[in-house]
Amino acid sequence: MKLYLRDQAPLIALYILQLFLITLVYRLDGYRNAEVSLYAALLSSFLFAGYLLIRYWRNRTFYARLSAPSPTTEELLNNKQQTPLSLSLHRLIKGQYRRYQTELQQYKHKLDSHIQFINQWVHQMKTPVSVIHLIIQHQDKPEFTAIGDELDRLRKGLDMVLYTARLDTFEKDFYVEELDLEQVVRSVTSSQRRLFIRSRIFPVIEFERTLLITSDEKWLSFVMTQLVTNAVRYSAGEEHRQIRFRGYQSGSEAVLDIQDEGIGIPQGDLPRVFDPYFTGENGRLYQESTGMGLYLVKQICSRMGHGVEIESEEGRGTTVRIRFKLTNV
Repeated sequence: MKLYLRDQAPLIALYILQLFLITLVYRLDGYRNAEVSLYAALLSSFLFAGYLLIRYWRNRTFYARLSAPSPTTEELLNNKQQTPLSLSLHRLIKGQYRRYQTELQQYKHKLDSHIQFINQWVHQMKTPVSVIHLIIQHQDKPEFTAIGDELDRLRKGLDMVLYTARLDTFEKDFYVEELDLEQVVRSVTSSQRRLFIRSRIFPVIEFERTLLITSDEKWLSFVMTQLVTNAVRYSAGEEHRQIRFRGYQSGSEAVLDIQDEGIGIPQGDLPRVFDPYFTGENGRLYQESTGMGLYLVKQICSRMGHGVEIESEEGRGTTVRIRFKLTNV
């Protein structure tokens, strides 16, 4: 009703001005019968009010939809009135909606093609990386060791690109199975042994008992690899440092703590560490930081139904905690 009155306000103001001008013209012409003038004004006003009420009644649903805080597309397209104004607007909205759907499908097709290209490109790049790794794996010279280290960085970068591209189609690449959490941790730490050796950091694995969880081993291994890479990156520089993998049961959950002894995260950065491309103060000290590692960890864990938390103290280290539902409870 309020929208209707605001829409008709200029017409109402014009009508009142018209009544005043007509009455003024009659008085200037010498007509002094106020009762007849008042009766004519009331009769005219009654007819005008009737017109406004009838028009509102015919368009009440139309104005109600326009007054809604956020009408859905289906509500706007569902036109049950046959007034010229509502029909014209309905045709306009329907035409714009068809155009929007067409453009949306075009952009979606382009995005799918782009993601497919990225996946193919990453797979093509991983092949020469693997070949180079096979060529140098038995070479002991320092230059070959350096090449191997750079190959590890390159492989992790390619994996990050690949998993980021697959994130939107996560459900199509998700295989749930029962896993031994300790075995997954040992597999990840074994695959990262070159990183630990190069950084002179020792992994410590502590599990109170066998913890069986339900997850996807490939995605979970990628998550742990990202956390290990971060832990090593921000712990490197001093010898005899450790990264602890502590698994334990808390109620109906299995909990994995990945704790490093690195530089820690400033308290002001903690609320934003899971935001994409956020590197914070530490990112200015370590140029390799992309701000995507923890973002992918959070997104993947959320889609697999795992909880992820982070605690940190500057100068003391950081603990990332992943919570899983136990299958043997």
